[in-house]
Amino acid sequence: MRHFIFCFAIFGMSTLVACGVKKNQSLNNSQDVVIANEVLPVAQKPCFEGAYYRKLVSSHDYWRGIEGTVILPTIIFDEDRKHAKKPGQYLDNPSIYLGGSMGNQETDIGLTWEVIKEDNGQVSKIRKAFRPFLRRTEHDSGQKSIFENAPAQKQYYWYPGEEVKMSLLLVSDKKVRFVVEGAGKKFERDFDCDGYLLSAVGEFKRVNAIDQVANEGKPVQATKTKVQNAEWKQTNLFRLLNNEVVAVPFKKTRYTEMMCPAANNFKVKASYSQVAKGAEVLSISGVPFQ
Repeated sequence: MRHFIFCFAIFGMSTLVACGVKKNQSLNNSQDVVIANEVLPVAQKPCFEGAYYRKLVSSHDYWRGIEGTVILPTIIFDEDRKHAKKPGQYLDNPSIYLGGSMGNQETDIGLTWEVIKEDNGQVSKIRKAFRPFLRRTEHDSGQKSIFENAPAQKQYYWYPGEEVKMSLLLVSDKKVRFVVEGAGKKFERDFDCDGYLLSAVGEFKRVNAIDQVANEGKPVQATKTKVQNAEWKQTNLFRLLNNEVVAVPFKKTRYTEMMCPAANNFKVKASYSQVAKGAEVLSISGVPFQ
């Protein structure tokens, strides 16, 4: 599909400060636009050790958030990497999430493979479903770091093969709104983040990962775990244009691509038209692809 190009003037800083997002405000469909003075992403970023992950991260600019629609991947675990202290669980844990960095504060917000509460009220011994999570680092204001999950309830469990839409939007100073919905289920949460201000520049990201238990900041552990065929149908960044928050495609010219620890741990399939709208089919393997 061809994309028609529209030109918009960006309002001044006073407009950026004044324009929050109302609770019931809906955003426009994605449209490819020319943004005056848009900052380009850097060519590369260093990997942070501890996980197998593919990250697409925007430039540091006046972005307001990010959204994406994805079919959740299938998982094949390495049976030799089981958690000694938690029988039935593994030392590898898939996640698929959004996030950002603003005011020296990082967020990771999305879905991670988690335990659930069974119909009998007992917590499952093994991880069985993708559940929403929200994480922020501490901030100079004194705000503490935090990690939390959505409640262990059926309406907040998603499974491989289900299609979900996730969005993360800066709705007012110090507050982002996370929404994940699909397969007849929805979770929504306003999350306090002191570093996130309407007048500030920041960056937003999309991540597919195999996280590893108690391994943050360390070299990845060898594993045969595979997370296969996560299909991103579209990804957009949010931007304030003409006094309105709009979605613009998270296309190749708007992100830095990271594949950590090495590119051969990932298989990415995308046509030209998919790349133009932030779409792709992605698999991750601890055993490098040939």
